[in-house]
Amino acid sequence: MSDARAPDAEWYGAAPEVIRELRGADAEAVIAKLDAAAATYPYATTYSAWPGPNSNTFVAHLAREIPEMRLALPAHAVGKDYLSPGRLVARSPSGTGAQLSLNGLLGVIVGGDEGFELNVLGLVVGVDPLRPALKVPGFGALP
Repeated sequence: MSDARAPDAEWYGAAPEVIRELRGADAEAVIAKLDAAAATYPYATTYSAWPGPNSNTFVAHLAREIPEMRLALPAHAVGKDYLSPGRLVARSPSGTGAQLSLNGLLGVIVGGDEGFELNVLGLVVGVDPLRPALKVPGFGALP
């Protein structure tokens, strides 16, 4: 292990959040697909904190490859909007909508789990009508 911190330790003062929980057969089905999905990640040897590709890009890639995850990443997860090389349009990470993105710098997501998100330079503003919230840059979803 290269870091003595617990895997769920605070990150720059922010407490970890559970954004999706799967159990039993649902979890087993997703776990069975993780290795294959990770093997298709196009940025395995590249990392850029902003606008991506970064760890959020990787998690969003896994979610797109395994729709059963139904994972909507938080609005403040910079890098989640960075798509595979040459792609402008993709399924939203949750699989409940669609996404348009220009290298993670400018884009939009419309989805059942994401609501509406406008991404400008990696910052997201939007609205979630199903779980009433306003998405504000730097803060995420505010009820």
